[in-house]
Amino acid sequence: MKRYLLFRVLRSILSIFLVTTLTYAVIYSLVPRKTIFQNDVNYGKLKAKPDELADYENTAFSKMGYIEYHTTKELKKEVGSSSSEKASSEQLEEKYQDWAKKNGWTLKQFPISKEYYATKDIPLVKRVVNFYANMIQIDHPWKVKDASNPNLKHSLRIENDELVGWALVGSGTQYKYQIYFNGQFPYIHQNIVHLNLGTSYPTFAGQAVTSIISGGQGKTESTETTFNDDFTARSSANIYLRQYQKTKNISSRDKKYFSDNYVITDTNHQDPSMIGTSFRMGAIAVIIAYAIGIPAAMLMARYKGKIPDKAGIAIVTVLISVPSLAFIYFFRFIGSSWFSLPDSFPALGAQDIRSYILPTVILGLLSVSGIVIWLRRYMIDQQSSDYVKFAKAKGLNAKEIARKHIFKNAAIPIVNGIPGSIIGAIAGATITETVFAAPGMGKMLPDAIITHNNPLVIAIVFVFTTVSVFSILAGDIAMALVDPRIKLSSGGK
Repeated sequence: MKRYLLFRVLRSILSIFLVTTLTYAVIYSLVPRKTIFQNDVNYGKLKAKPDELADYENTAFSKMGYIEYHTTKELKKEVGSSSSEKASSEQLEEKYQDWAKKNGWTLKQFPISKEYYATKDIPLVKRVVNFYANMIQIDHPWKVKDASNPNLKHSLRIENDELVGWALVGSGTQYKYQIYFNGQFPYIHQNIVHLNLGTSYPTFAGQAVTSIISGGQGKTESTETTFNDDFTARSSANIYLRQYQKTKNISSRDKKYFSDNYVITDTNHQDPSMIGTSFRMGAIAVIIAYAIGIPAAMLMARYKGKIPDKAGIAIVTVLISVPSLAFIYFFRFIGSSWFSLPDSFPALGAQDIRSYILPTVILGLLSVSGIVIWLRRYMIDQQSSDYVKFAKAKGLNAKEIARKHIFKNAAIPIVNGIPGSIIGAIAGATITETVFAAPGMGKMLPDAIITHNNPLVIAIVFVFTTVSVFSILAGDIAMALVDPRIKLSSGGK
């Protein structure tokens, strides 16, 4: 089994790599790079300032990995033209052209100032390599380089910190608290390894993609917090994520709150993250789908060809035939009109459980028909098996046979399908989350595509692919745990 798991994990990683790489290649080679500015308000404002517009464009392309970009100042430093003011424009241009030709750069001029700058296209293969090379960020005591703090210590120590309690505390690390504990699931947290999926643009400009997906949302949440020297203030700062700030950049306000250089903090928000919102609704939707689908399928299989079976088939046929969008709007209308439930997630917000009811129930109902059809057919096929005939010969009635024997065997593929159903509910919630304006990853994917936020699109595809691939592996393991007769091995035995 260990060998099987090893090979499955390796195949899973390869699948994730192939899907993500293909997505990256399609977006960054087939989609024109200029499209990233279509929804950028600042870009439109700069059209009357050609020099600033050119710098803005190239800076954005550089951040997104399309090009390398040297501003005028950087170009002078790179070429070493300290005497550029004495040189004629022809001599200066010749010097820049020689450097650009030698190093594979393209020399350009700003339209108004006529100052020189240089760009260099990054090949697609190199962009992909850079993406994966920088994906895993590992923190360590020599991570920080700060010339303005020559006495900076480089160490890791376990201590009872005055702000967070017992923790593995770093010095010289990017994050102060490497491992810490609190009352939030999963209760043990770490800042040693971080996933870097790029920087968002144009929406959520300048923010790390992982922070957008996994960070809190909504209004900031402030609490009474005790800081440096027993100074207490109401703050929304997430002290668990304190990061190092260079000494020369620390403000007087920072010194008032903290006694060291770890003054950069994230903000606490009231609402859960995008991935948290999607997972909550997806997991509960799967429970609803199986809670309805399994009993219905068992009842239909038991009374095959009779009224319960015919009625069930009619309902399932209708559910399959009706387009998902029409299904969602119909039950949305029923829920809001008959039960006074909010028809839009932001109406009551993430803090009110009623906001989750309609999108979660609808998401679950959308999966019921597939479960019913599949399980009903499986149980009907099993009714002609030898073990069922033997159970009948022993005098067991149809109800006992269905519950004790047929369903027991049916539980194997059911368990195998649950992890896949969860990710299917999470990833397939695009329409539901969009209709209800629920702030989850399902809604974020089409939003990112529409706004041409390429880094966010790739990140969401990467997350969905990773969860999908490993959910299949989790299903196999769960199936083996339910039925010891199933042996996981590389030979399939």
